[in-house]
Amino acid sequence: MKMIKIAFLLLGLISSNSFAGDLPPLKWAADAKSGAPYMFVDPNDPKKFIGFEYDIMEKLAEKMGRKLVFVQNEWESLVPGLDRDDYDVAANGLEITPERQEQVLFSKPYYITFEQMVVNANNQSIHSIDDLSGHSVGTLKASLAQHILEKNAKGEIKFYEEESEGYKDVENGRLDSFFVDYPIALYYAVPNPKLKSVGPAVGKILYGIAISKKHPELVEQLNQATDQMIQSGDLEKILSKWNLLHPFVIQEMGLKFDVTNDRAEFQKMAALQTKSISLKERLVRYGTLMPLLLKGAARSLQISIVAMFVAISFGLLLALMRLYGNRGLSFVAQSVIELLRGTPLLIQLYLIFFGLPYVGIHLDPFWAAIFGLGFNYGAYEAENYRAGIEAVPKSQIEAANALALSPSHRFIHVIFPQAYRIILPPMTNDFISLIKDSSLVSVITMVELTTVYSQLASTYFDHLGLGILVALIYFAIGYPFVRLARQLEKNLKRKI
Repeated sequence: MKMIKIAFLLLGLISSNSFAGDLPPLKWAADAKSGAPYMFVDPNDPKKFIGFEYDIMEKLAEKMGRKLVFVQNEWESLVPGLDRDDYDVAANGLEITPERQEQVLFSKPYYITFEQMVVNANNQSIHSIDDLSGHSVGTLKASLAQHILEKNAKGEIKFYEEESEGYKDVENGRLDSFFVDYPIALYYAVPNPKLKSVGPAVGKILYGIAISKKHPELVEQLNQATDQMIQSGDLEKILSKWNLLHPFVIQEMGLKFDVTNDRAEFQKMAALQTKSISLKERLVRYGTLMPLLLKGAARSLQISIVAMFVAISFGLLLALMRLYGNRGLSFVAQSVIELLRGTPLLIQLYLIFFGLPYVGIHLDPFWAAIFGLGFNYGAYEAENYRAGIEAVPKSQIEAANALALSPSHRFIHVIFPQAYRIILPPMTNDFISLIKDSSLVSVITMVELTTVYSQLASTYFDHLGLGILVALIYFAIGYPFVRLARQLEKNLKRKI
């Protein structure tokens, strides 16, 4: 009897585990560089992420019975990544607009807000969007604020990648006003005594969770979870935690729990933005952040080394095709070289990562980065090879012919060893450039050194100090290879 009870108990445990594992994790994409209060690095624990969207997504995943998995991606690439099935949903201040609804599906709004105008504290001429004639106004690219300005504003419009840069320009007098979503103005402008908010609420912004049109069933699941959050008061508590319960928000979302704003998180971020810290405190902070930066640096170096190996191999193939192939092969090689050198690397990365899936080729982000960088730099290496090979004196080739060497032996033992001495210096320069260009792979969900820097800088409001530190890390990565190349050159000269 006892054995039977034990058997049933084990069967129950196995069954419960199998049911618990039936639901896959909910992969959510956002850009952790978006800053407070959306999604950002926890200042008290840089290994963690926090933000009101992070809290909302965790609660939604909990109500759906799924584990939340975060995927870092550039804000501009969030929607294209859904088509690749790199993640299930994207939520990062994505406004529900007719243009986006043509591309993806949206859940019901989890937050409704408005646009806010911010000017220098000494500015007395701009009071609303109607006063922008003859003035400059900044906003974030590809945002609803951009569309509102283009339709209504008569002033000069300037576009920014990061809100902190725009507010800094307003503070320093390089820009007359900045126009973005209320939560951004709340966290980046209100704590700054050199800035002030002006004018009434403009427009109505609906933040929704974007889902690929291939997965419409997710919309209903997310909507049900959102309704549960609203009915239980969980959503209101999260918005209260981040000081986001503006009267406009309460009215538009129909919130009824009469919760007041908790300003603790807001005050923490305001203190980070305005508080001056000593050199010793700054150095201690950098020491704490160094492991994260070094992890990003290791990823950058890994990508760069593998990509350079691809570039060297691919470049040599193109050079041989161009110099020794028949007319057709030579034409193909030259066309590929000119195409890769004549188009931006960023566009090539987009085409490889987001374009190839349309023809059935799905590459992992790591290999998409490798091939993107490798093929692009391979075109430059091909020209280095060609220049080096053509610089070999004809007398050397004639001597090889006189010795009746086969074409392959002639190239391996006579031409290439001499051409290599000419190729090495520009090849080294290309590798250093490739290390720096590896920062571009952040657009395809790769987290490397520059991505980590941007995440940390947006949290600690320290673009200068962290920027210098990251520049030194890049220098430390590249300099040993410069020294190695110089030593190789010296060794080759001794053998001449």
